[in-house]
Amino acid sequence: MIPPSLVDEVLEATGRVERRHRLLPARVVVYFTLAMCLWADEGYEEVARLLVGGLKRMARWRGSWRVPTTGALTQARARLGPEALKMLFERIASPTSTQGSVGSWWRGLRLVAIDGTVLDLPDTASNEAYFGRPGSGRGEMKGAFPQARVVALTECGTHAIIGAEIGRCTTGETTLARGLFNLLHEGMLLLVDRGFGGYDLWQSAAATGAQLCWRTKSSAVLAVTQALADGSYLSVLKPPPGNRGAPITVRVIEYSLTHPSREKGEAPIRLITTLLDPSEAPALELAALYGERWEEESAFDELKSHQRGAGRVLRSRSPEMVIQEIYAHLLVYYAIRALINQAAEPAELDPDRVSFIRSLRVIRRQVTDQAAFSP
Repeated sequence: MIPPSLVDEVLEATGRVERRHRLLPARVVVYFTLAMCLWADEGYEEVARLLVGGLKRMARWRGSWRVPTTGALTQARARLGPEALKMLFERIASPTSTQGSVGSWWRGLRLVAIDGTVLDLPDTASNEAYFGRPGSGRGEMKGAFPQARVVALTECGTHAIIGAEIGRCTTGETTLARGLFNLLHEGMLLLVDRGFGGYDLWQSAAATGAQLCWRTKSSAVLAVTQALADGSYLSVLKPPPGNRGAPITVRVIEYSLTHPSREKGEAPIRLITTLLDPSEAPALELAALYGERWEEESAFDELKSHQRGAGRVLRSRSPEMVIQEIYAHLLVYYAIRALINQAAEPAELDPDRVSFIRSLRVIRRQVTDQAAFSP
């Protein structure tokens, strides 16, 4: 999934190839950084033992290699920096489902979603200065830990995260989301929640050629310009003051969900979409399809609660290593999800039906025996 040849290419491109022999060559440090995300509960030295233990048992290399100290591993991570892991993720992460696969497609369009989450970081001055700290209603009115915000593009059916932007916790999700639009293209249908509304953002996303189906705030003014046979209607998004752009025609779908937990009189859900023809995109189908957006929430839960561990703070005490660690977590999560999909597709099984926790456990047991490099 992450072959040594590709790691070497990335290290060369980012200028991280060693000029002298080290106990911890850059390639090994890349795999160590990935391994520490796979075994998030273990200390550095134990992760190193787990990473090379299978190789030693099978005599995959000759000579001796001792487990480095925690300090040496930390210094090696600092030398590596974040650029190699970022480039490796960008080279590897891509949609994993094939055309028409169960759960990933609708009427020939690949379902993707954009959403954000935050990760708690070690309480260091450098992390706080770089990433910021959330507000709180207690004590000094600050949160317990600095936080990094991650906004990701996810393939809904497989939960594979195929793009990510990392920033300060005080940076808005919509600001970071713009960095993901270059990954959108024709043949995709992008689902997002109501926090991503607005003329400018819609215009930028639609310019990629992807189709859009976004929830909008109930307070948004969307006058009816044409009623349609399926109960939806056409309206326009007007540019904000100072923007000379032309009004954009959208289709609006309004519906309510009946459930005991929902309060009476609650405002209906309103979707706006670039799919203007009801015969090609019936309102009932789009209303049902919008629920697929929540698959990204499931992806974040798998990464944060099961892979990283519920309530755990990241290991890294400096901003550069935080970014490195986040991309390592994204790479490990992507690799697990890609393997799940490889198993599910031939059986025409929705990847949702394959347990992430069990897959994670299997991979942890097998990964040392699958290693293909020598320290």
